[in-house]
Amino acid sequence: MAERQQVDFWFDPICPFAWATSRWIKEVEKVRNIDVTWNVMSLSMLNEGRDLPADYRAMMDNSWGPVRVITRAAQEHGDDVKDSLYTAMGELFHYEKIEDRGEVISKALAKVGLPADLAEAADTDANDEALRASHEVGIGKVGQDVGTPILAVDGVAFFGPVITRIPTGEDAGKMFDAAAQLASFPYFFEMKRTRTESPIFD
Repeated sequence: MAERQQVDFWFDPICPFAWATSRWIKEVEKVRNIDVTWNVMSLSMLNEGRDLPADYRAMMDNSWGPVRVITRAAQEHGDDVKDSLYTAMGELFHYEKIEDRGEVISKALAKVGLPADLAEAADTDANDEALRASHEVGIGKVGQDVGTPILAVDGVAFFGPVITRIPTGEDAGKMFDAAAQLASFPYFFEMKRTRTESPIFD
């Protein structure tokens, strides 16, 4: 059996691009020997102090809650809940198109069987030190001029891949192989083209 590869994935639950990439990684788990560790990061934290358009600033200011709740849930119930709680939130945000952060949080907690009072973490910075520590580990691997997701394969990290559709089966495995191979070259930094569509979720 091939040696297992270690994958670290940093996400913010509000980001549709992170969601698409994360669902691809879930497909990769089925066809490649990988062990995935899920880590929180925050677009709100990333954009602190930046000059942003008013509508985007408002969205960032309203987006602390979900990732704060995941952070507190992991502290109190173990790191394994990050995967299940992220999945529950992501399905509500990106499949059911629920925009109300509080509703998503409460429904996601109920879906995975976690205490409802974890939702209180959304409105306090009490767990931001742990959130910031996780965020800084990810950003520290790739630099400040990126967003979410961040993916690390056997310790080599990069922003993305940014995808708009979720490959399955061997297509998912081939994309992972290609991304990991490119990332293994220390002098490879970027390959990019203009996006022509937003993420599409069936």
